[in-house]
Amino acid sequence: MHDRSFIRIVTIALFVLVGSFIGVLLVQAMEDNSTQYVWGAGGITLIVVLIVSARAYIRRGRNIMDTTGAGKEGSEVGFVVDTFHDLMAKLKEKEKELETLKVFAEEKATRMEAYNENILQSVPSGVMSVDNSVRIKSINQAAEKILGIHAEGTIGKRFGEVFREPLAMLLNEDTTVSRAEYPYITDDRRHIWLGITTSQLKNTAGEKIGLIFVFTDLTDIKALQSQVELQQRLSQLGEMSAGISHELRNSMSVISGYAKLLSKKVEASNKGTVDAIQSEIAVMDKIISELLAFAKPTFLNREHMVLNDVIMGTIETAAGSHPSIAVKINAAVPVSVKADKVLLRQALTNLFVNAVEAMPQGGSLEIDLGSRHSKAEIIIRDTGAGIPEDVIQKIFLPFYTTKQEGIGLGLALVQKIIVSHGGTIEVESKEGEGSVFRIVLPAET
Repeated sequence: MHDRSFIRIVTIALFVLVGSFIGVLLVQAMEDNSTQYVWGAGGITLIVVLIVSARAYIRRGRNIMDTTGAGKEGSEVGFVVDTFHDLMAKLKEKEKELETLKVFAEEKATRMEAYNENILQSVPSGVMSVDNSVRIKSINQAAEKILGIHAEGTIGKRFGEVFREPLAMLLNEDTTVSRAEYPYITDDRRHIWLGITTSQLKNTAGEKIGLIFVFTDLTDIKALQSQVELQQRLSQLGEMSAGISHELRNSMSVISGYAKLLSKKVEASNKGTVDAIQSEIAVMDKIISELLAFAKPTFLNREHMVLNDVIMGTIETAAGSHPSIAVKINAAVPVSVKADKVLLRQALTNLFVNAVEAMPQGGSLEIDLGSRHSKAEIIIRDTGAGIPEDVIQKIFLPFYTTKQEGIGLGLALVQKIIVSHGGTIEVESKEGEGSVFRIVLPAET
């Protein structure tokens, strides 16, 4: 800017000098009127100055216009640049907000998934799911405990590879069930009852993606029902037997009195008949006494006892005098219970005697003793004649027997003793293949 101003001043000065020089020359050339020459030179100089000033003003205006245009153009470009930077800054802010929302949504989804998983693992009922290809997708902890399986070795396998009948039947039928009850034998040989409900598993579009199984362990409930039913039967039997025994014993006392009188007056040839009458009266009296003893409530004198010792002593008494019977006891560790030692020994003796009597030609008697899930388990296996299918459902009924001797209270008394201890007794048998009695008692904790 300073250089341009200097050039303009020098140019004006040159024009002034040139104008003055020309004016002087004109004055010298004109002799008639010197004043007019002076005024003429001054006018010329003034004109030159005006011309130069005008030219300088015009140039300045152009420069100003050029500068203003450039500034305006620069302002527009700056506005665009500033707007672009503002938009980028806002986009980055939105990007950060979206990233924050994404992280929050992912954390929330993770928390919800963990929360749902915690609910699934915490429910006391067993829950399993399978996909449309009948492969197991999930198993909760309750299902692992009830069925005696592990999720690590089960998930991904086909349902039929892991579970046997009757559970496998539920998928084969491709139908849903509600509150159905099924007996089941677990991999660790526990006999349990399951209450099962199945339903279709669907996605958000309503499409079937598998099945879900919800089940509960009804074993204890079934045992309690068995105890209640048995107690009801015993109560009814006790009421009935009390009245019957009173009436029968009155009549039997009269018959017994007359028999004694006859034995004194009858001839020797008929005395045997009278003695037979008295003998039958004695048998009937014994039956009534046993019936009353069986029907009356059982009072337990519970005490700490090791089942291993009780079994060893009882089996020696029942089978020790039969060398043709091989006895084997499988007991890895001592198993303790709180029970009435006299009654429990009576029940075990009855079972062992029945097993020995079922093998008159000899055989094998094997006893397994163990503890699972706070339960003591006794399994008695024999290689005897077995029990016919039409008889096996009746063996625990009072007065039911297939023997020529006995009144049929042995196994009924065994069941009563086991149930009164809060346990269960089951039997599996096939004719000609022996029998297996399984006793479960609460283990001492």
